[in-house]
Amino acid sequence: MKSSRQVSLLLVLLDALAVVLCFNIVAWGRGLAEPGVWIIGALQLPVVIHFLGVYLIDGYSSRTDMLSITYASMHTIAQTGVLLFTLLLTYAFIPSGFPLQTSRLVTAVSYLAVIPLSLGYRRLIYQWAHSHELPRFFIFLGSPESCIAFKEECRKNQMAQTVLFATHETFVRTADVSGTISTPPFGDVVHYLDQYSGQIDAVIVRESSHELPSAVAQRLTELNFSGVPTYTLELFHQVYWRKIPLYRLNQTWLFQEGFQIAREPVFERLKRLSDVVLSVTGLALFAPLFPFIAAIIWLQDRGPVFFQQTRVGRNRVLFEAYKLRTMRVHHTGDAYTREGDDRITPLGRFLRAIRLDEAPQLWNVLRGDMSLIGPRAEWVKLVEEYEQKIPCYHFRHLVKPGITGWAQVNYPYGANLEDTMRKLEYDLYYIRFFSFVLDASIVLKTIHVMLFGKGR
Repeated sequence: MKSSRQVSLLLVLLDALAVVLCFNIVAWGRGLAEPGVWIIGALQLPVVIHFLGVYLIDGYSSRTDMLSITYASMHTIAQTGVLLFTLLLTYAFIPSGFPLQTSRLVTAVSYLAVIPLSLGYRRLIYQWAHSHELPRFFIFLGSPESCIAFKEECRKNQMAQTVLFATHETFVRTADVSGTISTPPFGDVVHYLDQYSGQIDAVIVRESSHELPSAVAQRLTELNFSGVPTYTLELFHQVYWRKIPLYRLNQTWLFQEGFQIAREPVFERLKRLSDVVLSVTGLALFAPLFPFIAAIIWLQDRGPVFFQQTRVGRNRVLFEAYKLRTMRVHHTGDAYTREGDDRITPLGRFLRAIRLDEAPQLWNVLRGDMSLIGPRAEWVKLVEEYEQKIPCYHFRHLVKPGITGWAQVNYPYGANLEDTMRKLEYDLYYIRFFSFVLDASIVLKTIHVMLFGKGR
């Protein structure tokens, strides 16, 4: 835990140094500053904005895989956004005379140089840290069934840590998908803590009516103060996977902490203002493309350009959602879209991949039926089914549905009831912990999905 904090601090310092170094080298090369005369004060703005952009994509988190192509894409997208935001602030909002206003080219080239530099040392540090790192562990305290479910969830989320299992029950062997897991007596958790000292990332306690033995509680308290946290299983879901586990839901869930939108109306008003401004901007950008796309859609099968469907909005208010038609006329079959679905037209497959088929929903946002960001707007017939089969499904109707959202960027397209339940966990996290920082993170992830054609 301490080493991960040290790595995070090192990355912060290197980022600040990288921004300062790149800006000064480019400025010297352009003749805007005397070689050896450092620009420092004016670079506070780009440094802070750089920190924000990297933070939004978890670029300072030890749990982020810095070697993945996905992270490289997100890092590039975030830094491109940082560049545009810096230029906007510098030339549109800051009074004249600010040193960075002498050359747009210096700002642009400097940030473009920061992208590969900051990504490069992240990859090197990540490789070094993991090559010298001993195996890492989670200790799970709970029932055999809940441990099996937790291990499976860790596998799906590609967690590197091995799960060590401790329980209050005496010796049991329980089968799981990978073979068997040995379940030592509950008291053996103290031996685990001693045996794997320095290699434990977290202790997870499954909520139950059983009290922790005093020796275990004392040891966990000591660990917590030394930097190894103990989480309830619900809190672990929120901290590591940023979702709400459905097993913890009940009718009083709404009255817990969080829910800034419900408790602070100013959040909702600001969100609506941003929806109006951005939807108008989006419609203006989409307008020049629309005649060409509409013509191709119509020429494919002489069918309508738009697809219209009744969907469920905030507080279960029904509205008509609009999309560009991507399926053949008079298609029948499954309510879900499957991989390689032959009902989708060639152009429709492309539009879905980059999510351009949802551009007409900007009109729904402007009208107030939807928001840019929120839970997916579901078909009324599917909602009726889900509300019968999924307890507390109606909580997702506490906010306006969105064109994109936390579930859409964290979980693939849902094609069955199980997928719907998993996506609901992400939707509920968004509803409970809404923030403009979370919205900004969703925007960056959505751009990644659009650029790499991951929509369906």
